[in-house]
Amino acid sequence: MPLPLFRHPATRRDFLRAGLYALGVSAGLPPLFAQIGRAESDRSLAGQSSPASERILVVVELTGGNDGLNLVAPYADDAYHRARPSLGLRETKVLKLDDHFGLHPACTGLRDLFHEGRLAIVHGCGYPEPNLSHFTAMEWWHTANPHGNEPYGWLGRFADARWSPPREHALVNLGARQSRAVTAEHHSPLVFTDPRKLGRNGTPAQQAVLATFGEPTPTANPGLAFVNDVARSAQRGGELVRHACAEYHSTVDYGSGNNLSLDLKKVAALIRADLPTRIYYVSLGGFDTHAGQADIQNLLLVYLSDALRGFLTDLDQMGRGQDVAVMVFTEFGRRVQENASRGTDHGTATPMLVLGGGIKGGFHGRPPSLTDLDNGNLRMTTDFRSVYATLLQKWMAHPDTQTILRGNFPTLPLVA
Repeated sequence: MPLPLFRHPATRRDFLRAGLYALGVSAGLPPLFAQIGRAESDRSLAGQSSPASERILVVVELTGGNDGLNLVAPYADDAYHRARPSLGLRETKVLKLDDHFGLHPACTGLRDLFHEGRLAIVHGCGYPEPNLSHFTAMEWWHTANPHGNEPYGWLGRFADARWSPPREHALVNLGARQSRAVTAEHHSPLVFTDPRKLGRNGTPAQQAVLATFGEPTPTANPGLAFVNDVARSAQRGGELVRHACAEYHSTVDYGSGNNLSLDLKKVAALIRADLPTRIYYVSLGGFDTHAGQADIQNLLLVYLSDALRGFLTDLDQMGRGQDVAVMVFTEFGRRVQENASRGTDHGTATPMLVLGGGIKGGFHGRPPSLTDLDNGNLRMTTDFRSVYATLLQKWMAHPDTQTILRGNFPTLPLVA
């Protein structure tokens, strides 16, 4: 990768953006580069946190509608056990958080984070007049505009409002396709699954054509200008991502090699390389458990809990534990009553999780009633946009959440 011309004196971020820090200080770098690398390592080990304007938000999507009542089980509520004679988690099985709620037994990592004060559980998250369609419900969580028509995602709108002109690589989406949540008018998210494939592949003839994209050629065509901007950003981002992921070797156990753990390791590598990214988006699918839920959810929650625990441990070891917050959501919960196939059908309100060294752990919001139901579904007690507003305003230090979220939503005491 060509190195930029540095001003004198060179700043730490100049070197980091050149990809030098991601390569490490043991790769035969010149003495000045090695000195910069050692200084950054000292800062990380000292645990100094970044200013609020440089904090990072990682969003984890649980696709399919995770059953929140068995993730955070009200084991002391008789109504819970009456509704779920086979799926209900008994007091002897749950990982107790207090005298009423306990985590699913697969969530030992989350249990430890809760008791360390680094896991916040927000009860009863949803929105008025909920929709039980996967596609529609997820779209409304992505856009933060239920019952509306919104072309851009809430994170994309945040990026546009926060950084003008657009900040290159402000948004990174790990996945096979771009999420609506990070779709922006002025920002182009970097989207990938395998960092090794971030590049321009093709025959020599195709390569010649592809090489013309991304050239800084003046044009009055806004469509071509947009394609050129995206191509330039992808090319530069691809180089940074490939270097960072190839050179970072974590010693932390993230659990099994499932998609979420692999993606969070990549996020850790990019954070370690100090990319200018402030929003990372990852997902874990498979939560649509209409039948045989017990075994399916158990495996998925092992993946989730181990990956999140490993990720936060990794951040601690690199001295970034105070700089990163993680938000976990799903498009809807499940019905209170289990069905005849020992599964659960599409429901409504569900807990959201927020994790990190700068997060005020514990329970937030009011737990929904298991007897005062809306056609068999939980009634929302916390609008999910209050969690969004809290993270944008209190964590990312952006005061105008009303414009981004298309409404005024009270914040929660989630940030320590």
